[in-house]
Amino acid sequence: MAVRVAAPFAVVLAVGGVASLASAQGSANQGAPAASAASTTARAGLNIRQIYDRIEAAGYRDIVEIEWDDGRYEAKAHNAQGQRVKLYINATSGAVESTQQNR
Repeated sequence: MAVRVAAPFAVVLAVGGVASLASAQGSANQGAPAASAASTTARAGLNIRQIYDRIEAAGYRDIVEIEWDDGRYEAKAHNAQGQRVKLYINATSGAVESTQQNR
Protein backbone atom coordinates (compact mmCIF):
# COMPACT_ATOMS: atom_id res chain seq x y z
CA MET A 1 0.00 0.00 0.00
CA ALA A 2 1.54 3.30 -1.09
CA VAL A 3 1.73 6.19 1.33
CA ARG A 4 1.20 9.61 -0.23
CA VAL A 5 3.56 12.07 1.41
CA ALA A 6 3.31 14.93 -1.09
CA ALA A 7 -0.15 16.09 0.02
CA PRO A 8 0.76 16.91 3.64
CA PHE A 9 3.78 18.90 2.51
CA ALA A 10 1.59 20.95 0.19
CA VAL A 11 -0.65 21.71 3.17
CA VAL A 12 2.38 22.62 5.29
CA LEU A 13 3.36 25.18 2.70
CA ALA A 14 -0.16 26.58 2.60
CA VAL A 15 -0.43 26.82 6.38
CA GLY A 16 3.11 28.18 6.64
CA GLY A 17 2.24 30.82 4.05
CA VAL A 18 -0.80 31.88 6.05
CA ALA A 19 1.24 32.08 9.27
CA SER A 20 3.94 34.07 7.47
CA LEU A 21 1.34 36.38 6.00
CA ALA A 22 -0.24 36.88 9.42
CA SER A 23 3.18 37.64 10.91
CA ALA A 24 4.00 40.08 8.12
CA GLN A 25 0.67 41.84 8.55
CA GLY A 26 1.24 41.97 12.31
CA SER A 27 4.55 43.79 11.85
CA ALA A 28 3.02 46.08 9.23
CA ASN A 29 0.23 46.94 11.68
CA GLN A 30 2.80 47.31 14.46
CA GLY A 31 1.67 44.44 16.68
CA ALA A 32 -2.02 44.06 15.88
CA PRO A 33 -3.41 41.53 18.42
CA ALA A 34 -5.33 39.51 15.82
CA ALA A 35 -2.22 38.71 13.76
CA SER A 36 -0.20 37.79 16.86
CA ALA A 37 -2.96 35.53 18.16
CA ALA A 38 -3.28 33.74 14.80
CA SER A 39 0.44 33.13 14.60
CA THR A 40 0.66 31.87 18.21
CA THR A 41 -2.40 29.62 17.87
CA ALA A 42 -1.03 27.87 14.79
CA ARG A 43 2.22 27.04 16.62
CA ALA A 44 0.72 26.01 19.97
CA GLY A 45 0.38 22.30 19.15
CA LEU A 46 1.90 19.70 16.87
CA ASN A 47 2.92 20.60 13.34
CA ILE A 48 1.29 19.04 10.29
CA ARG A 49 4.07 16.47 9.76
CA GLN A 50 3.64 15.25 13.36
CA ILE A 51 -0.14 15.08 12.89
CA TYR A 52 0.38 13.07 9.68
CA ASP A 53 2.65 10.63 11.51
CA ARG A 54 0.13 10.20 14.36
CA ILE A 55 -2.78 9.60 11.96
CA GLU A 56 -0.74 7.05 10.04
CA ALA A 57 0.33 5.30 13.27
CA ALA A 58 -3.35 5.09 14.25
CA GLY A 59 -3.99 2.98 11.14
CA TYR A 60 -5.34 5.54 8.67
CA ARG A 61 -4.05 5.44 5.08
CA ASP A 62 -4.18 7.56 1.93
CA ILE A 63 -4.10 10.78 3.92
CA VAL A 64 -4.74 13.47 1.34
CA GLU A 65 -5.62 16.61 3.25
CA ILE A 66 -4.72 18.07 6.62
CA GLU A 67 -5.90 21.53 7.56
CA TRP A 68 -6.16 23.75 10.62
CA ASP A 69 -9.72 24.74 11.58
CA ASP A 70 -11.15 26.15 14.81
CA GLY A 71 -8.23 25.18 17.05
CA ARG A 72 -7.90 21.62 15.77
CA TYR A 73 -6.77 19.76 12.68
CA GLU A 74 -9.09 18.12 10.18
CA ALA A 75 -7.91 15.46 7.76
CA LYS A 76 -9.29 13.18 5.07
CA ALA A 77 -8.10 9.58 4.90
CA HIS A 78 -9.15 5.93 4.60
CA ASN A 79 -9.78 3.94 7.79
CA ALA A 80 -8.77 0.30 8.36
CA GLN A 81 -11.98 -0.88 6.63
CA GLY A 82 -11.13 1.14 3.51
CA GLN A 83 -13.88 3.72 4.07
CA ARG A 84 -13.23 7.39 3.30
CA VAL A 85 -13.43 9.39 6.56
CA LYS A 86 -12.93 12.90 7.82
CA LEU A 87 -10.90 13.03 11.02
CA TYR A 88 -11.00 15.66 13.75
CA ILE A 89 -7.65 15.71 15.53
CA ASN A 90 -6.53 17.28 18.79
CA ALA A 91 -3.77 19.77 17.90
CA THR A 92 -1.86 19.24 21.14
CA SER A 93 -1.90 15.45 21.51
CA GLY A 94 -2.48 14.36 17.91
CA ALA A 95 -5.29 12.06 19.08
CA VAL A 96 -8.22 11.48 16.72
CA GLU A 97 -11.15 12.95 18.65
CA SER A 98 -13.87 11.94 16.21
CA THR A 99 -14.48 10.69 12.69
CA GLN A 100 -17.17 11.27 10.13
CA GLN A 101 -17.70 8.89 7.22
CA ASN A 102 -17.62 10.63 3.84
CA ARG A 103 -20.10 9.47 1.26
